[in-house]
Amino acid sequence: MNRTTLSLIAGATALAAVTGFAVLSAPDPTAAEDGVEAAAAHLPVERTSLLCPTPSTSDLAETTYTSFTPVTKGAESEGRAELRSAAGGRSAAEDAKDGDGEKAADGEEPAEDGEKDTDGEKAADGEKAEKPVLEPEEPGKPVVADVSGGEEPALVGTAEGRLAPGWTVQQTTEVAAGIGRGLQGVNCSAPDTEFWFPGASTATERTDYVHLTNPDDSAAVVDIEIYGKDGALETEAGEGITVQPHSAEPVLLSTLTDEEQTDVTVHVVVRSGRIGAAVQALDDTLGGDWLTASADPAGSLVLPGIPEDATAVRLVAFTPGGVDADLKVRLASPSGLITPAGNETVHVKGGMTTAVDLGDVTRGEAGSLVLTPTGRSVPVVAAVRVLRGKGDDQESAFVPAARPVGLRATAAGNTAKGSTLAVTAPEGAAKVKVTASAGSEGGDPVSETYTIKAGTTQHIELPAPDGVKGTYALTVEPESDGTPVYASRTLSVTEDGLPAFTVQTLPDDRGLVAVPKAEENLSVLQR
Repeated sequence: MNRTTLSLIAGATALAAVTGFAVLSAPDPTAAEDGVEAAAAHLPVERTSLLCPTPSTSDLAETTYTSFTPVTKGAESEGRAELRSAAGGRSAAEDAKDGDGEKAADGEEPAEDGEKDTDGEKAADGEKAEKPVLEPEEPGKPVVADVSGGEEPALVGTAEGRLAPGWTVQQTTEVAAGIGRGLQGVNCSAPDTEFWFPGASTATERTDYVHLTNPDDSAAVVDIEIYGKDGALETEAGEGITVQPHSAEPVLLSTLTDEEQTDVTVHVVVRSGRIGAAVQALDDTLGGDWLTASADPAGSLVLPGIPEDATAVRLVAFTPGGVDADLKVRLASPSGLITPAGNETVHVKGGMTTAVDLGDVTRGEAGSLVLTPTGRSVPVVAAVRVLRGKGDDQESAFVPAARPVGLRATAAGNTAKGSTLAVTAPEGAAKVKVTASAGSEGGDPVSETYTIKAGTTQHIELPAPDGVKGTYALTVEPESDGTPVYASRTLSVTEDGLPAFTVQTLPDDRGLVAVPKAEENLSVLQR
């Protein structure tokens, strides 16, 4: 084996270790013929994993799962994916891997070909496992599943081969009445070991749960830290929480501390194993939604896609270190960056949660918050709570600080009405290609390219698929090298005067992994 090949393998192995479940595949041999030189430096992942939290405890809940994988050049010709109950144990894909000669998790020999039950694998206790909730069959077409009631479990998903690159699952729940009534949405996420949730609450009117989901064969041990306006809260019960293998654990924040505070920052740290984590924030009168993790602590943050008709916006920020942070607050509006009067800057004390009411900061124009240091850069996490409506007809949702779109981002679960895409480019003008997929029940995909002016947020009029039926997915691909782009998608439903909505940010879908070019690695080895 020559040095070039060894170098490429070493680089790919290191990247695979960093990305966890994301496994690299071979480069597309036809990429150069298609004129896509950059494709040689990015490889499609071969396997990925997603976790969906328990959707609701309400008997009135109606939940829809939408799965989608964008078509990716260089991906394998075959593959499989499934989304099943976390309590159902290992996926069929994982057990199929054991069939290659590896022992199963319980130490028994894998089943011979033809012995598997068509409805799924055998559970650990010998009973037949439940059928998967979803089993996508091909990239480019969404697959939808509907469930009802408050007894639906958390889900674990695994995709391999051609269904792995960019695999996205949207979980959307409508609750007709009661606490948390309205629309609750979350993009199912990959397991990780650390999460920050600014914007949670231990106030009397709020019922906030931290949902912890363990996809693995061994138990995970988790610490939950809570920081209020004066610093860390006493949370003895939050230390050493054990999440059993293939299970989900909802932890009510108010049971971890006696202190009632309107705004807190929750820090989830995994001592051993990996988990998925999200906060379900339910209000007695203002509905509820999922608060997903903020982007990693950074000196500058972007919170994309605050709706134009927002009646109240509350910014919650936290700096993990002992150093204070001073941030400039600006709104990337459709016409450019503006500074909200009376809220030009915000001072965040080290180790303390700071909350600022920005009112109707958008003033009828959709926008994105851009936070930058006024002087020394100090790592910060942040999120905003957004209200729409008035009086008794108010609904809440959250927009956390987002990671850039990167190479590509995908939002599933869109409908012909009630879906809005917001894209912002705070550092410079950018072009983005937006592709609407075929519908889950029919229709043809369509793509359009948009120019986002520097420092602006554009609410894009979505390119609806031709003859679309059912739901469809949106894939966003920046075409301007070096200019970061941020995006979010809003789903809206108005029922009996209630403007229910939910917002999901669109980070890179992890479908492609950058790999150093072989000739660059070779030069390093020859030193």
